[in-house]
This record gives sequence, C-alpha cells and structure tokens, in this order.
Amino acid sequence: MALSYEWQRRLERWKSTLRGLVGFGGGGGEQGPRPQICPACGALVGINATKCHECETDLRFSLAALGKKFSGIFGDQEAPVTTALLIANFAMLGISWMALTAAGKGGGLAILWGLSGESQIRLGMSIPIPYLIATNEWWRLVTAMFLHGGLIHIGFNMMALMQFGPAIEELYGSARYLFIYVVTGAFGFLLSSASGHFSLGASGALLGLVGVMLAVTTKRGGSYMRDLRSRLITSVIILFVMGLSGFMSMDNYAHGGGLASGFLLGKIFADRQPMNAGEKKRAYGMGMLAALVVIASFVLMIVHYRDPLQ
Repeated sequence: MALSYEWQRRLERWKSTLRGLVGFGGGGGEQGPRPQICPACGALVGINATKCHECETDLRFSLAALGKKFSGIFGDQEAPVTTALLIANFAMLGISWMALTAAGKGGGLAILWGLSGESQIRLGMSIPIPYLIATNEWWRLVTAMFLHGGLIHIGFNMMALMQFGPAIEELYGSARYLFIYVVTGAFGFLLSSASGHFSLGASGALLGLVGVMLAVTTKRGGSYMRDLRSRLITSVIILFVMGLSGFMSMDNYAHGGGLASGFLLGKIFADRQPMNAGEKKRAYGMGMLAALVVIASFVLMIVHYRDPLQ
C-alpha cells in the first residue's frame, strides 16, 4: 500500500536528519554559515550566538531549541509532541510485554489484554495512596500514563490521542500541550490512588485534553462550538456510564481527575499559541518542567525496578 504524501514527506525529513547526524552532505554543494532564528521568539540572531539577545533563550540546550530539532524528526510542525507520545506509549507496551514474557506469563493472548500484575507494578503503574506514601514513589503518577494493559487498551487510547492531540498541540503550542498532558494525567492518577485503585493507561491525560477542549468551547461562541461541546459532553457521559458498569475495568476516578484538571487549565490558559517573547519563555519553561518530570520519573522507575514489593 502506498504511503500518503504526509508520511512520505516525514520519512524524507528523517533521512535528511540522519544524514546530518552522521556527517553526510545532502548534495548541492557547500553552503556558507547563515544567521540563526531564535526558536522561542523568532528574532534573528548571529551566526555564532549561543543565546538570544531578545528573550535570552539558550539556542543549544533550551526546550525551544530541542523542540525545533524534534520537530524536524517527528514531522516539522505536525504535532511533534503527539508523535513522541505515541512512540513512547508503544515502546512501553513492548517493554511491558517483554517483562511479562520474562516472568513466564506473556504467552497466548496476553498481549491483547493481559499485561498486568507484578511486572506492571515494577514498571510504574499507579498504586493506592497509602502505598505511595509508604514508599514515597510519587513518580508512579507519571509513569502510569505510559503503561497499558494490552493492544486493545492502547489501541483505543492512541486513536483518541491522534484525534485530539494534534489539534490541541496546534492551538496551545507544543510546550504548553506537553505541560497540559503531563499535569492532567498525573492529577487523574492522584485521584485514582486516593480512591484506592491500582491503575494505568493514558486515558486520564486524554480526558484532560477533552477537558481543555470543553473549556475552549465555553470561551468561544457560535454554532460549531456549541455542537462540539454537546458531542464532547455526550461522549464523556457515555464513557463514565461504561466505567460505572465495570466495562473493561475503566477507572472513572482517573478520568474524572484528568477531565477536571484539563477544564481548569483550559480556563486559565489563553486558547492560542504564545505571542510575545515573555509568553513564549513562560510556555517553554512549563514544557521544560513537564519534560524533566517525565524523564526523572522514568529514571526513578529504573532505579527502583528491582525493589521488593510491599
């Protein structure tokens, strides 16, 4: 089956990026050095500059600079954070299955809906809050949103991410979008833990995105916004009814926490991308904080992976 034009273009970018990483030229002769454009505020800066003279953003190690590089790898302006989240979730599904297989329990149809038990606890699923307090393993509130119970579970969640993620990333910008995703997912698992649940999955963060969209529809008028709000509310009601019925062990507490925190952030944030240098600096600061929290959470998960389970 032929690839779509967008995926062909994305693959060409990946090839160009890899050629640049290993030092091969792309043909067409040598080009001289050119002035840089600050990825945070858009100002033109010098060829050898390491910091923007307008907004003081580090041009090499800031989230803005890294985001610009990742955008080239994951599709330029085509929702690079959403793509990275997709890759991370599927990578963790593969790791979960390998961990279960190593324990002698990964056979049969376990990959569909049977990835649970000790291996998922060690990989960072959310646990009831008394255990969180006793072990001080608060990083689980973050790692749990990258774990799934199997292909069916991750399939539903990643379809929702592909549906909502790119639109919200375009609306708020990649940095604030990452902040929203991590904060709402973590708050959802905090509420789930407080209710005494063992839980995992991206749905808390996904309901956070739905909450953000609901907030946006309350700030904008017009028939389209009213229709969108109505359809979102209907979908949320159906989801919570399914959770109350015990369908597929849905965690309504994680869903409710993500939805509520997403709605609150949607009310607080201006529903547009950052416009000036100050707004962009704050947005990249939030995105950097979220990225560091995710990285630190996975580092702590690895460090504590072989700890005895209480």
